[in-house]
Amino acid sequence: MDANAQRSARRRILGWWCFDIASQPHSTLVITFIFGPYFATVVGDAVRAQTLWAAALTASGLFIAMAAPVMGAMADRSGNLRGWVWGLSALLVISMASLWFATPAMVHFTPVLIAVALSIIAVEMATIVTNAMLPGLAPRSEIGRLSGTGFALGYAGGLTSLIVMLLFFAENGGGVTLLGLPPAFGLDPETREGTRFAGPFSALWYMLFMVPFFIWVRPAPTAGSGQGVGSALRELARTLRRLPARQSLLAYLGSSMFYRDALNGLYSFGGLYAIGVLGWSITQLGVFGIAGVLSAAVASWLGGRADHAYGPKPVIAACIVILTVVSVTVVATTRDAIFGIAVAPDSIAPDVSMYICGSLIGGAGGALQAASRTMMVRHADPARPTEAFGLYALSGKATAFLAPLLIGLATAVSGDQRIGISPLIVLFLVGLLLLVWVRKDGDIADGATA
Repeated sequence: MDANAQRSARRRILGWWCFDIASQPHSTLVITFIFGPYFATVVGDAVRAQTLWAAALTASGLFIAMAAPVMGAMADRSGNLRGWVWGLSALLVISMASLWFATPAMVHFTPVLIAVALSIIAVEMATIVTNAMLPGLAPRSEIGRLSGTGFALGYAGGLTSLIVMLLFFAENGGGVTLLGLPPAFGLDPETREGTRFAGPFSALWYMLFMVPFFIWVRPAPTAGSGQGVGSALRELARTLRRLPARQSLLAYLGSSMFYRDALNGLYSFGGLYAIGVLGWSITQLGVFGIAGVLSAAVASWLGGRADHAYGPKPVIAACIVILTVVSVTVVATTRDAIFGIAVAPDSIAPDVSMYICGSLIGGAGGALQAASRTMMVRHADPARPTEAFGLYALSGKATAFLAPLLIGLATAVSGDQRIGISPLIVLFLVGLLLLVWVRKDGDIADGATA
């Protein structure tokens, strides 16, 4: 490979990494640490807020489950993966920016929940397409390292965006940021403009970091380029019919369906839980977020190296075990006790316990997602990568409604946020059990294709 080709290959990888950097603030700022908890304060009732938030996540998850495989097949057949990323990026930017209109005085929450659901759909669909570009970036032996580094850079971007929001925009109960100053640019703390800026800020961040992606990442046209929707759907039907014959892939899709659902539940409801159970402020939650995202960046990078050395399966198994233990600890932590052991009303032990859990969730969750992406590459048909990742998204979303639904039901029935989180423990354990039947090297190398 000559110098120009090497430089072009490096730029493609760097541009591909930029999608992880660009999209991470959606999860960090919008879903988990800034806008999600702000929505809970606007609703006022923590139990009702958690139930409404669960409804938005359930609706988006159901839509993605139905649409992802079809979109993947169509994207493969279109021969224009960049065009799909353009369209989905536009939807993501518009939906995130519209969260600015979620004022503290609002009484109708449906428009806000629709915008949140659309943003989730857009970022998940765009991720399917960009993940499908991964096998074409480097030899198979390097995929684990590239995936881990991508997640690490993404979390570093999420951490940077969170720090900027906390220092200059998101106001606490006193109307000032973490620096003790009013929100920047004259944003009004009385109407929570600093916190509401999380949506537009995430949109601007995304547009900025997607510039290198669109300049440098130009995947080759896919097989079957230019074929119609009917052809794509027939190929998808063929894939689904042959799926039972691929036992390793089927087991992996089942395993990831449960453990990713549980992980998303931790991400989506962790902030609401900390506010409702421990009475945390947005600032405390921001510090919690910084610890989690920082550990995620480091662990994703280290996990990528472990993936490169040992393969993705042991990394996935270790992360699931850690997250199961963390989930048990979260459920067992209240303001008054930890694992049933009473603590003083002014004790910081529950806060410290939650900070540690947050760091472990971030670290294990980051490494788990990076290794999961690598494992899917090992099972993907090189001729139809987007369709494969569409099935991967289906496995992640076919029951994506399950964690929010179980949390919503358990919370509504018990009237206790702590009990509401407990179904996640079962989901992690089911995912760990199904991983037993997953082959560490996948099945494509043996000639098993869908």
